[in-house]
Parts: sequence; structure tokens; C-alpha cells
Amino acid sequence: MNTVHANSVILKKLLIFTLVMFGFGFALVPFYEKICEVTGINNLLQADTLTEEVKVDTARWVTVDLDANTRGLPWDFKPLQRNIRVHPGELVEVMYEVKNNSNREINGQAIPSYSPQLLAKHLKKLECFCFSKQVLKPNETRQMPVQFMIEPTLPADFNTVTISYTFFELGSDRAASDG
Repeated sequence: MNTVHANSVILKKLLIFTLVMFGFGFALVPFYEKICEVTGINNLLQADTLTEEVKVDTARWVTVDLDANTRGLPWDFKPLQRNIRVHPGELVEVMYEVKNNSNREINGQAIPSYSPQLLAKHLKKLECFCFSKQVLKPNETRQMPVQFMIEPTLPADFNTVTISYTFFELGSDRAASDG
């Protein structure tokens, strides 16, 4: 009986521990979201706001290379300009074009990335197709704007930067439509 009793005590402790850890996992979600909000991590898909007027640095030029990619999508996706020259602090709008080459409606989401990585701290995007999912009908072509500003606080030794977007398919219902 001693072994049975010892095993049941351990089982109860393990069950309580499991429930506590399960609850802790749920409590981490809002905690993680708050930390991301405070630190600015994970806000790539949200519009920035300009809280004050930024002085344009007309003495300096930054070349912005624009890049576009797709992963697993039958889409053509490209910027209408490969690069532009901007003054830090200048509000700029560029256009991207996307075409669905398939015979089915597809949902996609663009994820931005930057080079050098520190550009993320100095880039303010006011309008971007990456803020929401894009639904393209069969053979639909669409032009989409990106409105941004590179802050004058970008270190002076960076005179060329890259803004890249990669489209991924959302909610793949390919099996239902292809099968």
C-alpha cells in the first residue's frame, strides 16, 4: 500500500503542476504582447504615425533599393521602381505591382524586412499593403502604394538601404480547390 499511496501523491502533484503550467502559458500571451508593444518588437504590420513635423535633411541623400519576393505563390510581384533617392525626413510614396497568375482566388500577406536591420528603427511607414492581407482574384493585377519616411536620425554612414517585401499565402485551401 505504501507504493500505491506514494504514486497517487506524486500523480496529484504532477497534475497540479501541469494545471499551473498550463495557466501560466495562457498568462504569458498578454504579457508577451505588452512587452512587444512597449519595446516596438513585432510592430512591422502596423502603421506608424508622425507625431511632430520632421525637418528634411536636404544636405544628405539616401538610396533606397526596393525588393519584392513571393514564397509558394503563383504571383508576379515587383516594385515599379527598383530604387529611389530620398532626403532623410522626406515623405515618399512608391508603388508595387502584384499579379495573380492562377485561376483561383488567393489570400496573401506581405512581410517586410530591412537592410541594414537598424533601418527598422528609423523607418516610418504610414501606408503599406503589408498592413493587411491581400485577396487577389484569378488573373487580377493590382498596384499598391507604400508611403514612408526615413528619419534624419539614420546614421550618416548609411547611404544605401533596402526595403524588401515577401508575400506568403494565407489560409491555404489549395487542397480543396486542386483535389
